Amino acid sequence: MPLFYIRHRTHYLYSGLVIDSANQIKLYPVNDEFQRVSEHRLVISSNPTVTTIRDYFGNTTGFFTVLAPHSQLAIDNMLAVEMLAKPDPVKTLSPSEVWKQVTNSENQLRFHDFIKAEEARAQQEIQQAVHEILSKVQHPLDTIVDLSNYIYENFTYKKGITNIETSVDELWNLRAGVCQDFAHLLLYMLRLMGVPGRYISGYICPGSSEWRGEGATHAWAEAWLPDTGWVGIDPTNKCIAGERHVRLASGRNFSDCTPVKGTYKGSTEHRLEVTVQFGTQAFSDDQLANSTPTFSSGSNVEEGVPRNSYMAYMQMQQQQ
Repeated sequence: MPLFYIRHRTHYLYSGLVIDSANQIKLYPVNDEFQRVSEHRLVISSNPTVTTIRDYFGNTTGFFTVLAPHSQLAIDNMLAVEMLAKPDPVKTLSPSEVWKQVTNSENQLRFHDFIKAEEARAQQEIQQAVHEILSKVQHPLDTIVDLSNYIYENFTYKKGITNIETSVDELWNLRAGVCQDFAHLLLYMLRLMGVPGRYISGYICPGSSEWRGEGATHAWAEAWLPDTGWVGIDPTNKCIAGERHVRLASGRNFSDCTPVKGTYKGSTEHRLEVTVQFGTQAFSDDQLANSTPTFSSGSNVEEGVPRNSYMAYMQMQQQQ
């Protein structure tokens, strides 16, 4: 039962004063029987009042505004999470019965938000790859794991070649990307089969063996089957999500789960720094004060045009 301490800092630095900063945050870790949150603290510069609601997908979502002129905005998300081992998914139904129940009208209506696949020119090629794996007589969960393995083995983990607008078609042609892209592709494959799939945002914590994307924000997929329920599948690391996968939010795609997004007015230039730290004990003041940003980026915008920090933030976060 590992206990992870996580610090996730989002820091905007503006070249001049900005006003009317309105923000939405999804930085509230899931608290359930497999992920117990023992501590969670949000520290935001200017100390604004944060109002929280449950969104359509059940995610705790915070909203705050900073109206007064300011030259920076820092959002520190501090949490301690105890991760409990999940039992292996229990496959109690025959493959034919699972497919029958997954595709019946009741479940198709129940999970309609997680079933509709986007349009893609490469659909026929992707469908062919899916069919080759579907041809095996096995439980659908094993088929889904095979699809995840297919992505792991045929796509290169490479930062900096995709962005938040990279489509399934572009990814299919590039044959490379990062965790967000691989989760995106796996969800597309699931939906082509009629299997409900949802996007998960969170963190992948360091462990005894090295995984791709560890020590940073992370993304993977969950698939629903009638006998196993929701099962997390990480195509970036060719595994079922487990004790090192800390969940923040879920939705149809990454835009439903964005940790931080917002808008502001003013300043022709800004810089974004994102710091993610992990530990097995509480961070010291010195560790927090002397941390180095994990990622940073800058951008230029036209004078007087409201800025969308969501675009810059996701441009940064997806490269992990």
